[in-house]
Amino acid sequence: MTVPASHPALIRVRPSAPSARTVITTLLGTTLLIKACGFAYDFLGYYIGDAHGTTAAGAALTVFGVGWCVGQLASGVVTDRLGARTACSIGLLLAAVVCVGLAAADTLRSLLLLAFCLGCTMDVSRPALSAEINDRVMSEGARTRAQGWLYWVSNVGVSLCGGVGGYFAHQHGYRALFVANGVACVAAAVLARRVLSGRPSPARAGREHRFYAQMLADTPLRWMVAAAIGAMVCAYGLVSVLPLVMNADGLPPSAYGTAMIANTVAVLVLSPPLTRFLVGRDDRVRYSVAPVLAAGSLILGAAMGLAALQHTTLGYSTAAVAMVPGEVCYCVAIGAYLATAAPPGAIGRYQAALSGVGAIASLTPLGIAFALNTGGRPLVAGLLAASAALAALACVPLSRSLRTSAPPRPAAEPVPAQH
Repeated sequence: MTVPASHPALIRVRPSAPSARTVITTLLGTTLLIKACGFAYDFLGYYIGDAHGTTAAGAALTVFGVGWCVGQLASGVVTDRLGARTACSIGLLLAAVVCVGLAAADTLRSLLLLAFCLGCTMDVSRPALSAEINDRVMSEGARTRAQGWLYWVSNVGVSLCGGVGGYFAHQHGYRALFVANGVACVAAAVLARRVLSGRPSPARAGREHRFYAQMLADTPLRWMVAAAIGAMVCAYGLVSVLPLVMNADGLPPSAYGTAMIANTVAVLVLSPPLTRFLVGRDDRVRYSVAPVLAAGSLILGAAMGLAALQHTTLGYSTAAVAMVPGEVCYCVAIGAYLATAAPPGAIGRYQAALSGVGAIASLTPLGIAFALNTGGRPLVAGLLAASAALAALACVPLSRSLRTSAPPRPAAEPVPAQH
């Protein structure tokens, strides 16, 4: 009996899967593209504020935050059930349609609806990309390191977006920015579809329900989330509070771009020495997580409180630089917690819980706009300082619960600064 030979054509048409390094590099490039061209959110407040006033701008940013919460939940479900490729490509294509709609819309009602849709779609790639990293990278330390690079690239992209977009908007207007954002979303969708997995990981899908109850019962995680919300209200002030107060001063978008560029330069210059100060050569944080997080929260509150009281481009840029040490402290603490306190095999889900903090923190612009109109800048500064103080106070029970929880595992590399 003869054994039939394998058909050579079948061997040739079956492409080899890209290596994990290639996939991670592509994902980092895709993230940089999405964040660096995310003009629709960064300049949504400026765009609506110019046409409809500060309160309307705050309402639009808050509606965006509601959509962001909805979009993150939906993206996680789609990623787990249909795969990262489907979740990311569909979400980004829908985001492109919304960006074009923003460029064509004029009425406040349509702008608010589009702001909600933008929130639902603009950041849907984050759960999908994080899940892909967890599935592709086997080593826990390497996985945490890859997630850290993802956040660092995101941080740089957000700052570049504000800097480049501010000058571009000053010359060509906001509508051109929104169209450019839509084109970038389409390009990112094409890149993601080429490298992301088509089906969800069976191991990840099986862990979803197992760790849900465990996360709800985790006392340190609950206090960490509470502290992170207070800190991120201040950190996200860079892209929510600053456009509102700078627009109220009559400063052009190029002034906002200058402040964002100052923040970018400060991140690139200050992050390495500050991280070396906080983290030893063995990749262990030299200080306890709770005090580092408390210090970062207070620095962020002080910097954004200072920003609320400024009236010049130089003053806003100074405040944007002053907040960088707080960002570094915050992200080192979050990275150390994930690497030492999250149960084995659940780092991705714990990181998703803390990433969702940003969506919650983005719900504040309407309150900030109301405070600006009723109590002026001192009230805005006081609210931001109070948020930071509450975050620092939450670190007291956090520290106590971390001491009484299970012994920590060795720490991996910390997560770089993010917005």
